[in-house]
Amino acid sequence: MKLYYATGTCSLSPHIVALEAGIVLDLERVNLAKTPHPTETGVDFTTVNPNGYVPALELDDGSVLTEGAAIVQYLADLRPESGLVPRSGTTERHHQQSWLNFIASELHKMYSPWLFHPEYGSQAQDVARRKIAERLAFVENHLAKSGAYLTGEQFTAADAYLFTIVGGSAFTKVDLAAFPQLRAFMDRVAARPKVREAMQAEGMKIAA
Repeated sequence: MKLYYATGTCSLSPHIVALEAGIVLDLERVNLAKTPHPTETGVDFTTVNPNGYVPALELDDGSVLTEGAAIVQYLADLRPESGLVPRSGTTERHHQQSWLNFIASELHKMYSPWLFHPEYGSQAQDVARRKIAERLAFVENHLAKSGAYLTGEQFTAADAYLFTIVGGSAFTKVDLAAFPQLRAFMDRVAARPKVREAMQAEGMKIAA
């Protein structure tokens, strides 16, 4: 399988999940700064994903799966013994999907596009930061009760997604000072060997 990615984007989360699950992926970088978006092999990325954004996962049969929340579940389901997603049909699975949807709709789409595109203006960005702070307060309160990760002591696909999205906070000037549980979570995830491996492979800066 091949993962189309761009450095510093949400494509990091499926990369983390794949490595945590022991799945080897081919990687192809996409240049989102150019239009149309060329990949490193010269492919027009819109022929892979017409929406033009990463991640996209090309499966062994040649079909393409898009949307990060779907991709991380697909990869984790390939290695159920990894514990990265609970078994289908269980209450735990639905809680996991609830978190993936919350991160996608209430965090991911508040960080991006609003805070990654200055053309939206400072007023819109201030509104986005206030809304993000409200949502992060919800996560903070949950982490104070849940344990090391969102659903307990087991690292899951939802944790990989949360880490990836909140990881853009410094760049987007989202202040995490009021969220000690979340900051501890971020440090905990950043220290995982497979997370560091994924970040390094994508050309991201990692803490010493």
